[in-house]
Amino acid sequence: MESYKKEFIDFMVDCQVLKFGSFTLKSGRQSPFFMNAGAYVTGSQLMKLGEYYAKAIHDNFGDDFDVLFGPAYKGIPLSVACVIAYSKLYGKEIRYCSNRKEAKDHGDAGILLGSKLKDGDRVVIIEDVTTSGKSIEETYPIVTGQAKVTIVGEIVSLNRMERAADSDKSALDVITEKYKFPARAIVSMDEVIQALYTEGKKDVITEDIKKAMDEYYAEWGAK
Repeated sequence: MESYKKEFIDFMVDCQVLKFGSFTLKSGRQSPFFMNAGAYVTGSQLMKLGEYYAKAIHDNFGDDFDVLFGPAYKGIPLSVACVIAYSKLYGKEIRYCSNRKEAKDHGDAGILLGSKLKDGDRVVIIEDVTTSGKSIEETYPIVTGQAKVTIVGEIVSLNRMERAADSDKSALDVITEKYKFPARAIVSMDEVIQALYTEGKKDVITEDIKKAMDEYYAEWGAK
C-alpha cells in the first residue's frame, strides 16, 4: 500500500470522519462503519485532504485534464482544496468548477460556480463517497450539458465496496460500466481493514467490529 494511503486512513480516523460502531444509513442498512466528510472543518484538515485527493488523482488519471468538478454541496470545498494542492504538488493549474442547486439569474448568472466549462475541456469529477451511485445521475447531465467535454474519471475518498442499488457490483464499478469512464477512490475498505486490523493494533477495528464487518459484507458486499 502506498504510504499516502496509509496516512489518509489514519487521517480519516483522527478527524473522526471515519467511525466504527453501529450506524443506521440513509438506505436503512445497519452499518458497522460510517463516513462523514463534513467533519473536515479546519484549514489544516482541508489542506491535507486536498493533497491526498491530488495524489490519488495524479496516480489514477495523470495530468491530462483541465477542470475539477465538485458537485454541490460537499464537492465544492473538495474541488477548491484539491486544485490548490494540485498546483502546489505538481505545478499545474487546474480550474475548479461546481454547481449551484438552483440557477442564479443575475450577476454571475447560471448554474455553475468557479470556472465555466468550455468545449474540449477534460474533466475529473470529485466527490466524498458514493454508496449507491445515484449522485452521478444528477452530476453527469450537468457537466455534459454545459459544453462538449470529456470526463476523464471520477475520484471519491472511500470505496465502501458495497452493492449498488439494483446491482451486485459496487457503485464505482457500476459508474465505470455505465458511463464509460473510470471511477476510483483514494482508498478502499479492504485497504482500511488491512491498515487498521490486519497490520494494525486492532484498537480502532477491534475483533468485535471486524466480526460485524465480515457479517455486513457477507450480506451487502459487492461481487
